[in-house]
Amino acid sequence: MSSNNAPTYGGQAVLEGVMIRGQSNVSVAVRSPSGEVKTQIKPIANIFRSKYRKTPLIRGIIALIETLIIGMNALNFSSAVAMEEENSDPNKASIVLMILISFTLAIGLFFMLPLLISTPFEGLLGSNILSNIIEGIVRLLIFIGYIYVIGLMPDIKRVFMYHGAEHMTVHAQENNLELNLPNIKKYPTAHPRCGTAFLLTIMLIAVLVFILIPRQSLILVVGSRIVLVPFIASLSYEFIRLSSIYQNNLIMQAIAAPSLWLQSLTTRQPDDDQIEVAIIAMQSAIEADKNTSASSIS
Repeated sequence: MSSNNAPTYGGQAVLEGVMIRGQSNVSVAVRSPSGEVKTQIKPIANIFRSKYRKTPLIRGIIALIETLIIGMNALNFSSAVAMEEENSDPNKASIVLMILISFTLAIGLFFMLPLLISTPFEGLLGSNILSNIIEGIVRLLIFIGYIYVIGLMPDIKRVFMYHGAEHMTVHAQENNLELNLPNIKKYPTAHPRCGTAFLLTIMLIAVLVFILIPRQSLILVVGSRIVLVPFIASLSYEFIRLSSIYQNNLIMQAIAAPSLWLQSLTTRQPDDDQIEVAIIAMQSAIEADKNTSASSIS
């Protein structure tokens, strides 16, 4: 059973490495082509640790923005290590541009395309409920298909192995166990507080929200698929928090089961070297947080 007193740590996989988001710091550990593990530790911006980070619904939007920015920085560092250029500082303008492009593509692929495909079904059965449900089903199928296809790429397979190592290490940390191979190998590669689970929850909640949106106005329909994304993400974030807090509850386990199943597509069983990288990332984040706490007290 997880300890309620343990601070929450999470992260993501990057190229040949793992990023861990701590309480006050972000740690990235990446294995270089020479076999050495390179680390980067950066403090989390104050806006992402402000009182709004604990405000229901608002914290979901802040967490989404934070994930995009921190995740892109981590990916830049891992790419630099892969090219033996870990001292290079990423261009902030390029990071913003990449985030905007990624967000635009995500809106087009997962929201606009399903809307277009479901259009011929409008008005059937005397309402737009059927077309909205079909839109949601198409969105879900595109999402699962996208994950499956990219998972066939060799480089992405290795990222998915690091993804599994990150989850297993987080499990061990949450249960206050010493971070070593035997302890970490006890745990599964799936975790309720996963980005994959978050995205799947967005897809499912979007079905419920968009059913309520009438289709009489094209501007209203298209605009709702863009404007309501942050709101849907916030609701999804709150659900993921609840499923993590009550992960031992049978009802929550049943509701979260599809998300955990989907993680079988985005995680792979890691090897020992990959778990070692995840351990280094977690230990670096924990140590950095301890130093930050000690500095604030003194």
